[in-house]
Amino acid sequence: MYRFRTFFLILFGCLVLSSSSLAQSTWKAGTARVDITPTESIWLAGYGARDRPSSGVLQNIFAKALALQDQDGLTFVLVTADILGFTAEMSETIAERVQTLHGLSRERLILNASHTHSAPVTGNLLWPAYSLGPEHVPAIERYTSRLLDQIVEMIGVSLSNLEPVELHFGQGLAGFAVNRRRVSRRYLPGPVDHDVPVLAVRSLDGAIKAVVFGYACHATVLSGYEVNGDWPGFAQEAIEERYLGATALFVTGCGADANPLPRRSVELARRYGDTLAIAVAEVLESEMKPVKGPLRVALEQVDLPFQTPPTREELEWRVKTESDSRKRHAQTLLEKLDQEGSLPSKYPYPVQVVQFGSELTFIHLAGEVVVDYSLRFKEAYGWDDTWVAGYSNDVFAYIPSKRVLHEGGYEGGGAMIGYGQPRPFTAEVEEMIANKVDELVKRTSGGMP
Repeated sequence: MYRFRTFFLILFGCLVLSSSSLAQSTWKAGTARVDITPTESIWLAGYGARDRPSSGVLQNIFAKALALQDQDGLTFVLVTADILGFTAEMSETIAERVQTLHGLSRERLILNASHTHSAPVTGNLLWPAYSLGPEHVPAIERYTSRLLDQIVEMIGVSLSNLEPVELHFGQGLAGFAVNRRRVSRRYLPGPVDHDVPVLAVRSLDGAIKAVVFGYACHATVLSGYEVNGDWPGFAQEAIEERYLGATALFVTGCGADANPLPRRSVELARRYGDTLAIAVAEVLESEMKPVKGPLRVALEQVDLPFQTPPTREELEWRVKTESDSRKRHAQTLLEKLDQEGSLPSKYPYPVQVVQFGSELTFIHLAGEVVVDYSLRFKEAYGWDDTWVAGYSNDVFAYIPSKRVLHEGGYEGGGAMIGYGQPRPFTAEVEEMIANKVDELVKRTSGGMP
């Protein structure tokens, strides 16, 4: 009789624990991935010094998706890709097709690029920087069209395999990012963000289903002619080898003014990837904070003003006297003048915030964002539970802080040449972005859907 009663007490306890686990599982998640390695020789993005298309593949590159659904049925999808960046046109094309096919509204989709400088050119991103000939354009167009199809299909797959999960968040540290502005001007302050934010997605049996992790640093160890994901690609590979069956998604932070140093060897790219993977593993294998939800999302634009654009006379003079990227930049602006009658005075800048209950604020900014923004928003909203990403939804220019604009240099204005923008931004852009971020953080924190 005693054994019989003990058996039922144990069984009842197991059922209670099982029911409790299910009750606490307020999330569902689905993952998907697709190999986006080019199938033909193609111009690689990121470096204007390259003078020919790719010559091979060092490492396959991927796009990955994580769909998350809270207890109220609100779903959002995070897409990461081993590419230099998504243009606004690419992002809107993907978003419109996903909304038509799956009913996912625009604010519930994030597209983040690892910014590897060893992946194909996508869309018309940074064209003035490259010595492209007309014979190189068809391969870029074919690749971009195929990439869009692959990502739309991948998002659908992630939405179709949702299953109960638990979410946990934590942060680690890694130290290979260096503020690159100090390379030529060592007197500059050189701030960096060495945090390694980690979102763990675990099945109810405890197995790791997905790992979302980030770091604020350029993916510029390698500069050759072989396709690869640079150190973020090697980091994802190392994490997935360590946690078999898991999908590792890398989210690029505000590392526009940071480089991995030293660099320029495959050994170093692998070493930095392994370093980040170890930092992620330390977080995963320590106590992490449960993330309970619910989800709140918001996406809006703020118009960032450019400085006074160049005149037609100035551009025509530059076409005659300048060479390489500066000449191509002037030609690009003249074509825009002919087509539209004027040059833009502002840029519609997307800001996106995803709030995971009170446990995590996830801020996504477009463009190549310098580190000041990450440090500012973490100080404003919490160092332990704020995650700030750049390179999201649209990569169209560097986004300097007021400090960087004052200091000048490449990030402060010179990079606008390669991006085909008319002039650097005005000094107001940091406060304009900060005000919009604050508006969206307050809205999503206040319980508004």
